[in-house]
Order: sequence, then C-alpha cells, then structure tokens
Amino acid sequence: MDHQGRRWTFLTNHARVLRAVARDPDARLRTIAAIYLITERAVQAILADLEQAGYLHRQRVGRRNQYTLSLDQPLRHPGEAHLTLRALVDLAVDRETGTAAQPPKTASASATVSNTRRT
Repeated sequence: MDHQGRRWTFLTNHARVLRAVARDPDARLRTIAAIYLITERAVQAILADLEQAGYLHRQRVGRRNQYTLSLDQPLRHPGEAHLTLRALVDLAVDRETGTAAQPPKTASASATVSNTRRT
C-alpha cells in the first residue's frame, strides 16, 4: 500500500506518544521514537507538552523516567471536554492484538483502564 499520497492520519503524534506511555510507563524516548517513526526530540517535546498540561507526571527512577497518566483529566478540545483521558487510552491501547490491555499506572488509585472491551 502506497503511503506517499496520504496527507493526514487519525492519530496525532501526541496521541501516539500517549499510547506508548500507556502501554509502557517505563518506555525510553528512543524506543517511542523508533516505534512511531518520529525523532527523539519530538518525543521529548510531546512528553513536555503532556506533562505541562497535566496529562502525565514524570518521576525519575534511577537513570530513567517513569510516567504516570492522569486518566481523569478531561480532553482539551471543547467538543470532547466531556471525555477524559481514560476514554482515549481505553480506545487506543491494545485493540490490534485482540487481548486485554494492561492498565497503565495512574495518578489516583481509582484511575484504571478497564480490561474488558465492547465489540
């Protein structure tokens, strides 16, 4: 399939990076960049955006960062403000494998991703 003529995608790089963090809170910038074909600098800037907006928190663990998602944070667009980050993560994580997603680490004990999926 030729991807050269495509000018848009359904997911932004911010959504892709968020998805990577939801799947693996210990993921390295280099790994995320390689998976989604973006630069490490872009991943770093996106993580800074998400942290500044309150969607994730970074904690230094040894020489690495560990990320915690704030799943109860509302989405930014006015048309989606009634939805939380949890809805986006639930939609985006591990559907392609057909298996239940592992819940991401969250900022609050009540913020977990459901392991069941509706079909």
